[in-house]
Amino acid sequence: MRTALDTNIVAPIWLGVPAAGEIAAVLAKLRGEGALVISAPVFVELSAVPGLTAQMVRKALAELSISIDFDMGEEVWQLAATTFSDYAIRRRSGGGLAKRFPADFIIAAHAQLKADRLMTRDARRYSLDFPNLRLL
Repeated sequence: MRTALDTNIVAPIWLGVPAAGEIAAVLAKLRGEGALVISAPVFVELSAVPGLTAQMVRKALAELSISIDFDMGEEVWQLAATTFSDYAIRRRSGGGLAKRFPADFIIAAHAQLKADRLMTRDARRYSLDFPNLRLL
């Protein structure tokens, strides 16, 4: 079982937010079930965590046994483009949706096509655009 992780799962561990211990415990359980992976956009976002550099992020991820998928493939980019376009059309037509970023669509497309599920603290946001994505 391969679990993709959203930025909002990994960053809290390093920021020491109240939910960090609970998140770390869930990650330990998931690690026992299979591989943990982040997409390239998650790596970029994590590299912007205050006090961290990209090199520090790579080291910390390795210590957590979390791999980085830099070569996600064209199909991920195509799915992200299609779903972001659909979202943009809904938004322009008055869908009342909060503004979302392209990275969210890339992260979800990667999880749907290259993993078995996505662990996120914002499942509601992903469920509308990726109904076939298994969310934790």
